[in-house]
Amino acid sequence: MIELKYKYNPPSLLKKIFNEFYWNTTNNKILLTFDDGPLPETTEIILDTLSKNGIIALFFCVGENVKKYPELTKRIMSEGHIIGNHTYNHKILKTLTKEEKLNQIKSFNELVIKEFNYQVKYFRPPHGMFQLGTNSFLKELNLKNVMWSLLTYDYKNNFDLVKFAVTNFLKKDSIIVLHDSIKSKDIIRNSIEFIIDYASERNFSFGEPSECLK
Repeated sequence: MIELKYKYNPPSLLKKIFNEFYWNTTNNKILLTFDDGPLPETTEIILDTLSKNGIIALFFCVGENVKKYPELTKRIMSEGHIIGNHTYNHKILKTLTKEEKLNQIKSFNELVIKEFNYQVKYFRPPHGMFQLGTNSFLKELNLKNVMWSLLTYDYKNNFDLVKFAVTNFLKKDSIIVLHDSIKSKDIIRNSIEFIIDYASERNFSFGEPSECLK
């Protein structure tokens, strides 16, 4: 069961080594995060569900999607959610030179400043893949790396798998990863609702990014 757990919640040793990163919330509240958007259909479903339940989330967006769908980006912001940097083209950082890595991250930041006058605070590497030097170049850009303590595997489009992940590994301070993508579109509404219901049964509460990541 321990090995299985690490598929959903990274090991404590990794969290200790990379203790500059956020792995859990700092206030014992659950934080919902969504990777890869914005995208038509999925983003609307997510925003409607969050609005219905009064939850503020953190959206790790991809720059090319932000540029392609500015109205969706504006809606995310206008409803009080936070935009995070998920690189410009969703490229895996370890395959890039330092200059290319910085360009992927800077290009995203420059885009949202230019188009929305928005200052990004948080970063998440594509596929959660980082290296020993990741934190040093994020410091150069004044960004905080937000990882997770519950990977739902919603991108596999299997609601039963999401339910297994949540019922076995949800904690009161979980940072949960869901996906704003076509892969998870068919189950994303049910996934969010299930997380909310299951958390409520255990008297867990949801927090906003600004209070969860201090």
